[in-house]
Amino acid sequence: MRQQTRTHMLAIAGAIMLSFSFPAVADAAAPVKVDAEAAEKLARKDKCLRCHGVTKQKEGPSFKSIAEKYRGDSGAADKVLKHITEGKDVANFPDGHKELHKYDKKHNLDQLKNLVNWILSL
Repeated sequence: MRQQTRTHMLAIAGAIMLSFSFPAVADAAAPVKVDAEAAEKLARKDKCLRCHGVTKQKEGPSFKSIAEKYRGDSGAADKVLKHITEGKDVANFPDGHKELHKYDKKHNLDQLKNLVNWILSL
């Protein structure tokens, strides 16, 4: 009787632990919702596409190559958002000249996060 009670209690404890851990894992692995149309519109409006192509490299790397660079990096969204919003990074151009990367201060954070998530989803 005692062994059966202990087994039953362990089963209940295991079920409780699983009920707490699965939602956390599911949220971490859940794909981020992206409004691709709004993101591309913002990229065009802010002239990001002058230097960056979506799939082809221009003076700057393509958005697709940026996504590939950061694939698997859990901090990628924060890194790209920081690059877009702080303007402290130097852009190296094919002709050898360097400039501070243009940055965005005029759009709200949700718009910029959507842009970043779109880039990283490519």
